[in-house]
Amino acid sequence: MRRVLILCTHNSARSQMAEALTRDAARRAGLPLEVHSAGTEATRVKDDAKTVMAELGLDLSGHTSKTLWDVPDAQRFDYVITVCDSAAEACPVYPGTTTRLHYPFVDPSGGSLDRWRAVRDQQRDQFGAFVLALVSGWSVPPSYAESPAVTVA
Repeated sequence: MRRVLILCTHNSARSQMAEALTRDAARRAGLPLEVHSAGTEATRVKDDAKTVMAELGLDLSGHTSKTLWDVPDAQRFDYVITVCDSAAEACPVYPGTTTRLHYPFVDPSGGSLDRWRAVRDQQRDQFGAFVLALVSGWSVPPSYAESPAVTVA
């Protein structure tokens, strides 16, 4: 089974949402995929992230903010995806078999729920394209800008 790690600074919003969206897209596509998220620091999962994900039927209530060192087998991932520039800069070196990707998203913290929804929907498209590429045997999108438009039902 392939393993994916999604990294952000605090593991409180973007990486948590991306983890749930990726896991859901993989489940619906019938793709065995182990998905984790972590931060360079641990804080808490933000309530607004829980709210906008619940609108899609995805429950973050059991999620906790964690660091890379809280993730099982933290050095063995097929894909490590950073979702903020700070995490991309702080991301540790991974062995040559790990593919590193950077899909930056605006930090919705402090914004309206509409801003949170916009980031969530961008992530849904991005990680939907990522899962579609894995299922189809295509190259994974190297960036958000180079991802095909994907509608995840």
